Amino acid sequence: MHADLVSRIASDPNYQALEARRRRFGWVLTVLMLVVYYGFILLVAFGKPFLSQPLGAGVTTIGIPIGLGVIVFTVLITGLYVRRANSEFDTLTEQVVEGALK
Repeated sequence: MHADLVSRIASDPNYQALEARRRRFGWVLTVLMLVVYYGFILLVAFGKPFLSQPLGAGVTTIGIPIGLGVIVFTVLITGLYVRRANSEFDTLTEQVVEGALK
C-alpha cells in the first residue's frame, strides 16, 4: 500500500512540475550565489589595489560597499526563494497532497 502511494505521487503531473521547477530554481539561485560569493573572494585575493581605493576623504574603501552588496544579495535571493516557495511551491504541494489522498 505504501509503494502504491509513492508511485501515485511520483506519477502526479503536479509533483513532477513541483520537483522540476524547484530544482531548476534552486540551481539558478545556487549558481548566482556562487558567482557573487566566489567573485568577491577572488576580488579580495587578486584585486586588493582596487578594493583598497578610498571612497571620498574618509577611511571607507570600495571593498566595504561591495562586501555589503554580497550580504544584501544573499538576503534578497533568500527572500526571493521564500516568496516563491510560499506561493507557487506550496500551492503545488497542496495539489499533490489532495491528489494523493483521493
